[in-house]
Amino acid sequence: MPRRLATHANSWYVADPRKLDAQLNAWITAVKADECGMTKLPIPNARVIMAPHAGYSYSGATAGFSYAAWDLSKATRIFILGPAHHVYINGCSISGCNAFDTPLGELLPDSEVLQKLEDTGKFSRITLKADEDEHSIEMHLPFIFKAIEFAEKFPKDVKIVPIIVGSITTTQEKTYGALLKPYLEDPQNAFVISTDFCHWGPRFSYTGYFPELPSHDNPNAELVFLNETGHQVIKHPLYKSIRALDHQGMSAISTGKHSEFAAYLEKTRNTVCGRHPIGVIMAAAELMFGENKGSSFGRFRYLNYAQSEELNDINGSSVSYVSGFMEMP
Repeated sequence: MPRRLATHANSWYVADPRKLDAQLNAWITAVKADECGMTKLPIPNARVIMAPHAGYSYSGATAGFSYAAWDLSKATRIFILGPAHHVYINGCSISGCNAFDTPLGELLPDSEVLQKLEDTGKFSRITLKADEDEHSIEMHLPFIFKAIEFAEKFPKDVKIVPIIVGSITTTQEKTYGALLKPYLEDPQNAFVISTDFCHWGPRFSYTGYFPELPSHDNPNAELVFLNETGHQVIKHPLYKSIRALDHQGMSAISTGKHSEFAAYLEKTRNTVCGRHPIGVIMAAAELMFGENKGSSFGRFRYLNYAQSEELNDINGSSVSYVSGFMEMP
């Protein structure tokens, strides 16, 4: 079985181990509990985190919030669910590699669990080329390596289970959620949900805009799609509309109701690239907790939100980043 090389090192993030270690350390330790409205970090029982996967110069600081919150005190296995950007997958795929390189050191897969997933008939093996082309999981591996170190564990003692989630339906999200539910229930398993939020701009074929921003009095503000004459209806900066759009999605996710997030996506068409990984973990958590009334378990809460730039020009582009966590018993 081959090794998976750190193919995005020295482009999406620095390859020099000392520089990378210093960056990761700075981003994680910069997060302070009181500034996040928390009493302590890591957050007890925060076994599931949501974090972005863009180049570190854009999203590294936001990802740091998630990794500062992550509770790995009981972890012996880490599942990473990321979207597919380069190949079409009607389902979920798993890696066939026997080691994953990072500039800080290697991470090893849990071959036994990966085989069990393959044996369900629902998980295919991705090719090495497609695996190494994809960045949604690789961008988390150095952070994971560092988080294991912060938890005073050893990388070879904590195995990873990388899962690339393809273009699946909400029904398929529920199917995969049911398959992963037993692993989510096990306190020795931690999860990373890899996603960026709104990809806005003509180059992303998405120009959704709120002419009237949603508010407490106007929660159902209508979204329009701007075109080359869009400047005629722009009443406030684009970045404010994008932020409102993303926060609606974040609120839908935090309900813990899989159907709420699906309805939001159908209505807004927001380009949340990790919508299917989010949908899978929400479906699994919903099976565990139902509608989750009165409980914080199984529902995402948020620590940070950022945009690659505060966009004002309709011909420009931006990508949004969110850090969050889900407490599990």
